Amino acid sequence: MGSRFKIYFSDFFGVTPEVIAEYGAFNISLINDLPLFVDPFLLFHSENPEYQQLHADMISYVRFLKTQSGNQLSPGALKMWFYFPEIKENWLGYSKSGNGGRGLGKTFARVLKLNLTQVFKDFGNEVHTGTHLEKLTLVKNGIGKDQISDFTCNLICGFLAKYTEEFAKKHIHKSRLAKFNVPKVYFDSRTKSWAAKQFLLPKFGDQFVLLTPVDILTKDEAWISHRGFVEDYSSVMSSIDNDQLRSQINTYFTSTLPLDATQEELETTLEKLINKFPVVLDYYIRLREKEGSGARVLSSEKLKQASDLFLTQLKELVGRLDKTKFYQTIPNSFVEGLERVKYLKDVIEKQDGYKLFLVGGKPLKREADLQIMFKLTWFASAFDANAEVNNGRGPADFVVSYGSADKTIIEFKLASNNKLEGNLLKQAEIYTDAARATHPPIKAILYFSMTELAKVQRLLKKHGLERKKEIVLIDAIPEKASASKA
Repeated sequence: MGSRFKIYFSDFFGVTPEVIAEYGAFNISLINDLPLFVDPFLLFHSENPEYQQLHADMISYVRFLKTQSGNQLSPGALKMWFYFPEIKENWLGYSKSGNGGRGLGKTFARVLKLNLTQVFKDFGNEVHTGTHLEKLTLVKNGIGKDQISDFTCNLICGFLAKYTEEFAKKHIHKSRLAKFNVPKVYFDSRTKSWAAKQFLLPKFGDQFVLLTPVDILTKDEAWISHRGFVEDYSSVMSSIDNDQLRSQINTYFTSTLPLDATQEELETTLEKLINKFPVVLDYYIRLREKEGSGARVLSSEKLKQASDLFLTQLKELVGRLDKTKFYQTIPNSFVEGLERVKYLKDVIEKQDGYKLFLVGGKPLKREADLQIMFKLTWFASAFDANAEVNNGRGPADFVVSYGSADKTIIEFKLASNNKLEGNLLKQAEIYTDAARATHPPIKAILYFSMTELAKVQRLLKKHGLERKKEIVLIDAIPEKASASKA
């Protein structure tokens, strides 16, 4: 891949990926957030004393919040203690456009404050388990995995700044560094306020960049999660050694759960059960603690898959596209967008590029991963290609524009998406209208099997869309026949 392409921290700061890996950090992209998250259980279960202390400090802070949760707080106090701006400088999370995100504001504060006085009123005083930040995620209306990661990053921001500073002083030229004031470095329990500190950090535009150790990261679900609780519910019940309690919970569950319950009805029933018997969460956490050694193994596997997809395979994809006319700008957003999709199609179908969209040998399952992959290949264009732009009607995958008078929407979809028909017919058109796009929307659909292809073709025929040039089907079926056999 040519040196003109800059995607990763290593590219922008003149260090090798090997040096970053040896330090133990993840080589983040500075084009777009990557869908990785800090899992606080990896701090709790670590043998590293520094990680253990970080976890203890986090729990101490939540205990402090618990002492304030029953009080009427002024807006200023609520904001100071319960609001947590996103730590966008680590370039991790769900944002599909740059590194901007929502942060943890009023809604987070309200839910956390309420839950600490009700469902989690025993937080910090558990009898059967350790105390875990993730416990706050175990109710349906609670805090999601991306929020718990953001929360964790806020509480360990001082550590991340120090960790990055040590790397930067040793490996990055001083011309690429600057002093930054990091606002939440540690909590002063005496003054009940956060203290700031200055660090020498890598400078990217007008902001600093933070590195994160690989061994506290995961992809997708954390080790302790709401989804895990729902999936493991039968095992949780089997682990309850109090016969009377187990019988009471079972009776309540079976009497509340509707016959032939849907997944949503199951989760609603479990939500009611948790509110009535919050101790059941402690039994789930105890199970996860007993199996805690698996957390490291699982997160390592997930991180390898993420590294393969977003580092190794993405680099190869950019290199292959660079050998085509993909990066030659054409002064029309529709032509540019359509041509680029076609070049991508050619690389995937005719140059074994389909392999770059496999994770662990299996087809991509998350549409968001596909969209991030394409975003990271688009960066060299002179066009304003902003992934996940929201113009009021929901986010489109891409708005490609050459000034306000020339806009095109591009939607990237997986054929396996069970909502494809609705998306195909309405979604992009709605986005086009909202963005006042000047061209018809381009829809690229990636399929990994003949069954998926047949499904898409049926949908196109059903709605008279077979000959629309702006609908591009991309064949990513694994193990294609060789040219000699085709």
